[in-house]
Amino acid sequence: MSAIRLLVLGAVKQHGRAHGYQVRNDLEYWGAHEWSNAKPGSIYHALKQMAKQGLLHAYEIAPSTAGGPPRVEYELTERGGEEYLALLREALTTYDQKMDVLSAGIGFIVDLPRAEAVELLRRRVRALDEWRASVTEYYTPEGGPGQLGHIGEIMHYWVATADAGKAWTLGLIERIEGGAYVFAGEGDPFVGVLAEGQENPYATGEETD
Repeated sequence: MSAIRLLVLGAVKQHGRAHGYQVRNDLEYWGAHEWSNAKPGSIYHALKQMAKQGLLHAYEIAPSTAGGPPRVEYELTERGGEEYLALLREALTTYDQKMDVLSAGIGFIVDLPRAEAVELLRRRVRALDEWRASVTEYYTPEGGPGQLGHIGEIMHYWVATADAGKAWTLGLIERIEGGAYVFAGEGDPFVGVLAEGQENPYATGEETD
């Protein structure tokens, strides 16, 4: 799974309708260009591709003041909304996602009901437990990595990663169950997007075609 689809769909959803520069600006504001492949070119490509796939509806709203093609605004279609939630749930439950996918999932977790978010994270914990158990069938962490030569460091890393991932996930579950954050259906959500015309202190300034 690529994080860019989830990031772009989520950014569009937060605005209702958004043009490409707004999506790019939001993702740079979140620092996504630092921890994911959400670079300007990939953002615009993803918008156009998902519009062709029927996940986004493209509206030509005004001619470009610079004489280029008309400005396009994007809005999630029904299929796009379904795809967004499917990607979000996958990002939160699958233990072997890359860090950028999990990070994107965390960024949009409050679009789910609180109880569902907790259940998805509990599935993640179960998957981590199963993965750890499969590794320790032939590797005993207590014996240290040296028992398998330097190759044992690989299994040692896997076990440490599973343990750290589980500890972090259980901590997040505890915070959510304790009432942290505003989830779907609970009131006004946290506003994590820039207002129209608001300066982005984290903008890269990188130009694209």
